[in-house]
Parts: sequence; structure tokens; C-alpha cells
Amino acid sequence: MLKATLRSFLAHRGRLLLSALAVLLSVAFVTGSLIFSDTVTRTFDRLFASTAADVTVAPLEDLTERMPSGAVRTLPASLATEVAAVPGVAAVHVDAAARNATVVDSRRETVGPTNGAPTIVSNWSPREHMAVELTAGRAPHGPGEALLDRTTADRGKVRIGDRLTVLAGPGSFPVRVTGIVTFTTTNPGAALVFLDTPTAQVRLLGGPGRASSLSVDAAPGVPDGELKARVAAAVGPGYELRTADEQAKNAAQRLGGFLDVIKYVMLGFAGVAVLVGIFLIVNTFSMLIAQRTRELGLLRALGADRRQVRRSVLAEALLLGLVGSTLGLATGIGLAAGLIALLGLAGVNLSAAEMAVTAAVPVSAYVVGLGVTVVAAYLPARRAAAVSPMAALSDAEVAGVGRPLRVRGLVALVVGAAGAAALAGCAVAEPTGRAASLLGLGIALTLVAMVVGGPLLVRPVIRVLGGAFPRVFGPVGRLGQRNALRNPRRTGATASALMVGLALVGGLSVASASMAASFDRQIDRTLGADFVLQGANFGPFPQEVTDAVRRVDGVGLVVRQRFTALRVTLPDGARVETTASGYDPRLDDVAHVPYLSGSTAAALADGAVGMDEEFAREHGVRTGAVLPALFPGGRTASLRVAALTDLDAPRGPGMAGGLFLGMATLERYAPGAQDAALYVNAAEGVPPDVLRGRLEAALDAYPQVQVRDQADYKELIRGQISVLLRLVYGLLALAIVIAVLGVVNTLALSVVERTREIGLLRAIGLSRRQLRRMIHLESVVIAVFGAVLGLGLGLVWGLAAQRVLALEGMTALAVPWPVMVAVLVGSVVVGLAAAVLPALRAARMNVLAAIAHE
Repeated sequence: MLKATLRSFLAHRGRLLLSALAVLLSVAFVTGSLIFSDTVTRTFDRLFASTAADVTVAPLEDLTERMPSGAVRTLPASLATEVAAVPGVAAVHVDAAARNATVVDSRRETVGPTNGAPTIVSNWSPREHMAVELTAGRAPHGPGEALLDRTTADRGKVRIGDRLTVLAGPGSFPVRVTGIVTFTTTNPGAALVFLDTPTAQVRLLGGPGRASSLSVDAAPGVPDGELKARVAAAVGPGYELRTADEQAKNAAQRLGGFLDVIKYVMLGFAGVAVLVGIFLIVNTFSMLIAQRTRELGLLRALGADRRQVRRSVLAEALLLGLVGSTLGLATGIGLAAGLIALLGLAGVNLSAAEMAVTAAVPVSAYVVGLGVTVVAAYLPARRAAAVSPMAALSDAEVAGVGRPLRVRGLVALVVGAAGAAALAGCAVAEPTGRAASLLGLGIALTLVAMVVGGPLLVRPVIRVLGGAFPRVFGPVGRLGQRNALRNPRRTGATASALMVGLALVGGLSVASASMAASFDRQIDRTLGADFVLQGANFGPFPQEVTDAVRRVDGVGLVVRQRFTALRVTLPDGARVETTASGYDPRLDDVAHVPYLSGSTAAALADGAVGMDEEFAREHGVRTGAVLPALFPGGRTASLRVAALTDLDAPRGPGMAGGLFLGMATLERYAPGAQDAALYVNAAEGVPPDVLRGRLEAALDAYPQVQVRDQADYKELIRGQISVLLRLVYGLLALAIVIAVLGVVNTLALSVVERTREIGLLRAIGLSRRQLRRMIHLESVVIAVFGAVLGLGLGLVWGLAAQRVLALEGMTALAVPWPVMVAVLVGSVVVGLAAAVLPALRAARMNVLAAIAHE
């Protein structure tokens, strides 16, 4: 039996190659994501560990700042003297750094990253734990000199002696580059600018005698934990102290969100590849077993029992999984190397030579690869074991192929009804978490129901989709349609691969289009300003930008917006940490805010706050209620709820409750915050187009600030959502690739199965062109069948997902019909492309040899 298994595998290696490709893709995405995330994590862990001081003293972080306020938390630089006197302290370094700066060159173009990575300006204080070293020029001395890192200098074509302008929170100032520093470890993608310490304290922190943190070096033999305890006793409460390990872990946690996004996206692709790969492998083994009915029956007649036959088929699957896993592991390493190269283009220079291939990577590769093939081949193996010895004397197909589909229909009906109930429950559920859970359950159950019940839909749907074939293509069209109807199980399994991918595409397309439509509608309803001025990546900007805008001729009104972290204690006992917005008094002139109670004037009054009515209702808040609030730096306040809004607006992460208050209140409890947006109206008689030109000219020296009207603002939001759309199209591409493999595999095996039939058709007059057309039509109708089922299922998922989004304020529903039509037309192209090779092979058959084929 072992010899027979090996010979069978080698005899059909061409047919199994496409299934091996599906295993390869599944394993490649899993291993590639693991290798990439492990490599980045290890590299940054090494960076953080090598640059962290033995003990770091920083201002207390009492709130998580989700939306940047621009305020730099500081501590007295004189604290370094007290720390230096602590036993076991070898040295103390004063740090003065800001992460929200912008650097521009003499052409007023940004020097530094534009992909969201920060530009960090800090003081130059050489020490043992540093990520850079001075490799050219000299250190800065005085207020007009600075160092720049090599990567940024090369990218911006900056040389020693060039003039730059640093735009920091307190204001902008010019510097001359006196030296270049080079990273000794990984460049995390940030741009680094170094000033001398007195200049950094004044220009970045707003005055002398301030520090952003203190870096403490331990004397030899003093453990970090013990030194931390000593320093904590010396400085007292109100400060955050971390050892080198704790500082490295804290930095790694902040980076973890970025890594998790990439990792989970790739694992999502792997999941799609695994799922559609299972359909492909099931189809392949089912057809191979159907074609080897006589061979298996002969083995049974010679004494092989059912267990041996089942083991033989599973052994072939193991060999297939072994080959696919090995190739997938190698491909995954290449995929990880490609991702590392892409990070390099973004300025994060990782070394492919330091790629982290841990023991978990090959284990995961073979668990996934072998698991997929064995699971997929189990049902065909059971069918093979059921072959009777009498099948060796006939041309009978494998047992069970012709069995009625009643059991499938019953299972599909029960599972589908449960899935529909979950989706219906999702549409009416109130808490977002519960609705999202029901949505996930409904998607899983309806997908299973559609896969199980797909063969039941083959005959009614394909009769409609291919109904015009006989009239348009004559007998060849009738043959193509009937070939697709011949084996509903095979057609359903082949179409399932494409159906899964297109269902995901359809659902995500509806969800993303609804998000965009919701934001568009909200902008139309609420934005009344002629222009909105915002910083790059929604970051804050210095006060001098606001002053420059106010001086522009033709500006009639400027309303500022700022953000601050906030924790409020609600009547139901909940303590919600969120972000509140602060506005100038004339908000009504630039925005249309609907109120259920109160007014803008009441909400922006001293000590007052406004909030979203739905949030207030959930937590038992009423107008006039007084809420204890905690602001950054430990400042506390009692805020009176003076207005409840009915914005029904989309809310980003960390913006729960839609809290807003007056600028005077914000400046009292959260001083130092910078403007995050300016809402500008033109003066009477000044055309908006004219004002726009003047604003852009005035802001030419501040390239980090953009001028947008309503149309531009909508485009900005759509650009953010397009990230999701790119993921959708990536899933579509992957689904199409694997679906093409599945259709090619099915048609190729079908051609082999119908060799004698094809020979007879050719003998009675069917031309080669007609034969190719017949196979193309069969392929097209299968692909369109999968697309119709997938898009229909995806549309249902998208409608349910929109109801979940509505709980977060995104109430508009939009179905991207052009995308749906394009995908449907694309499925025709997929069918035509998948049939090329099988059709050529069929057309090249020798007629007499085909008729004599057994």
C-alpha cells in the first residue's frame, strides 16, 4: 500500500501542483507575518534596551493622551541636583525633548518623515546610552546651531552649513546644521534634531530650568530596581520612575499597536488563503478519487481493507502538505524580507540578515500546511474507503457522489437560519460590543450555510445565468451549461473559493462606503466654516500659526479647536477616559450643532461642558448634573453639564461622549495645549477663493498646516478610509488568485475525466474552436455563479455591519454598486482566464486516443 500510495502521488503530481500552491500561500502568509513581527519586535527591543537609562524620571502620566494636545509635560531641571546626591547614582542627564516639532529647509519644504513618524527635537547630551553618535562636523553651541541625523539629511539633501527652521510648540526659530549624527542601531523612522541644552529648554519647553525627563546612570554594582527605589524616596510623589527594562517595555508597548495592525492584516490574508485552499484541496481529492474508482476497487479486490485505502489517501495528503509547507516556509521568509525592505523605504532600516526565524515559525508552517491538507482530504478519504471491490469491474464513480443532497439542505437550512437570526439580532442590539459579537457569529454561520448549501443552488442559479447560452452559442452553449450542471457538488465546491473572497470584499466595500457617506453627511450637516486649517496627521501647531492666520487680509472670523485628555466620573459610577474638545465662543458661526437641551453659549461657559445625548442617556446624565473630572497633570474640576447635543456623529477611538467645553475652561485646567484646528470664515465681500490663496501664501512657511474647504475635508476622510479599501482589494486579489487555481484545477481534472466524451464529440464534428468555447463557457458560468453568491452574501454582511457602525454614529448606508458591477464583470474575466490552459489541452487531444481512453 505504501508503494501504491507513492506511485499514485508521483503519477498525479501535475494535478496536485495547484493544490500545493494553495497550501503554499496559506503557509507563506502565516510564517511571513510571524517572522516579520518577530524581527521588528526583536530589533526594537534591542534598540530600546540599549538606549534606555538605568533609571528614568519623568512627569507623572495620569491620563492616556489619545488625541495630541501639543502640551509638553515637564519637571524642574533642578531636580537633577537632588537625584545626583542619591547614593548609587553615577550621573544624571537633563533631557529636553519635544516630539511634535516640524523642520523645514530654506525652500520651506518639510525635512523629515511624512508617513506619521515623529520629528524629535532634543538637547545634545552625549552619554553611554545613545542611539546615535556624532560622525561629521561638531556639536551645537548657542541658540542658532543644531545636529541632524544622517537618514534625514540624505533624504532632504541637507549638508553641514545649511539653514533650517524648527517649528516647535513655543514658536519657530532658525538653526544652522553644524554636524551629522548616525544611528548606531535601528533607525525607527523618526527624524532627530539636537540643540544645546539651554536652547532646547527655552525653545522646546518654554523656558529655562525645565526638563522633559531625567536620565540616571547607576554606579557599578547598584541594581536598577534598588536605584529606582532610592531615587523615588528622594524625589517624592508626582513623578513616573522606570528602570531600563521597564522603559524598554513601555516603549515596546507603544510600538506594539503598529506591529499588531500589520501582523493581524497578514494573518487575515492567511485565513482567507487557508479557507479557500481547503475548498480547492477537497475538490482536487474528490475528483482524483472519482477518477480512480476502478483502481481503488481493484486494491479492495486484492485484499486492501477500508482502513488501508483511507490511510493511502491521507498519506497522499500528507505528502502534498509536506511539499506545500516546505515551499510555503521558504516563500514566507521571502515575504518577510520584502516587508522589511518596504519598511526601509519608509525610513525604518531593518537588517534582513538579522531576520528572526524562531522555532515557532517552522512549527506553525507545518501545523498549518499539514493541518489544511489532512482536514481537506478527510472527507474524500472516507469516500475512497467506501469504494466496493465490485467497482473494479465497472466505470462507477466513487460511492456517495450521486447521493441526494437532502442532508446538505437540512444542515444548510438550520445553520443558515441560526446565522440569519444572529445578523438580525446584530441589527437591533444596543451595546456596540454585543452587536459586533453577533455580527461575527452571523458571518461565520451564514458562510458555513452557503458553503454547505451551495450545491443545492447550482441547478436553479446556473440555469438562469446560463439560460442565454443555447440561444447565443447554439449547441456548444447548451453543452457548456450542462457540463456545469452535471456535478453540483463539484461546481459548488469550485465556486466556493471565489465566493468566500468576494463575500468579504462585498461586505467590507459596503461598510467602508457607508463610513465615507456618514462622514460626508456629517460634514454637510455640521461644518459651516469656509475653511478648516489642520496640521499634518491631525497634529497640533504653534500659536504663531494662529496669529499669522488672523493677520491675513480678508479673514472675518477664526475659531480655535484644541484637545485635552479627560477622565469623568459619571452618575452610574463609570469612570470614562476620553478626549474633550475646546472651542472659542463663536462656534455657532462655523458649525451647526443641534441641541436637545442647552445651547452653545451654555456649553462653552466657564466650568460647563456639553456632551452627546446618547452617551448621557446610557450613563444617567441629565442637564445640570455636576461631573468630577480629572485633567492632565492631576488637575481636578467639577464640570456642570449645560448642553446635550444630537449630532449623531461618527466618533473616533478615544472620543467617547462627544465632550466639548469652552476655551477658557480648557486653558484653566489644561494649560499649554496647542491649537489642533482653525475654523475660518471670510470677511464680508471677500470671495472664498481669494481668501484661500491668501491663507496658503501666509502659511507657506508652515508646510505642516493645510487649508481645506468642505470638499477637501471630505477627501481627507475618504483618504483615511481608503486604507480599509486597499485591504479589501488585497483580499480580492488573493481570492481571485486562489479561485483561478481552483477553477483551473477543476477544469483540468474534468477534461481528464471526460477524455473519452471529448473524443466522441470531436469524432461527430465538434471543432477545436467549439471545444475551447464550450470549456470557456463552463468556466465563466461557474465563476459568475461564485461571484453572484459571494456578492449577495457580502451585501447581507455589509448591511448588518452598517447597523453596528450606526451605533458609533455612522448612520448612512451606501452600497458601492459600481464596485459590485465591476467585480461581477471581473468574474467573467476570471472564468475566461482560468479556462485557457484546460481548453488548450482538450483541443490538442488526439481523437482516436481519446476515444480509446479508459
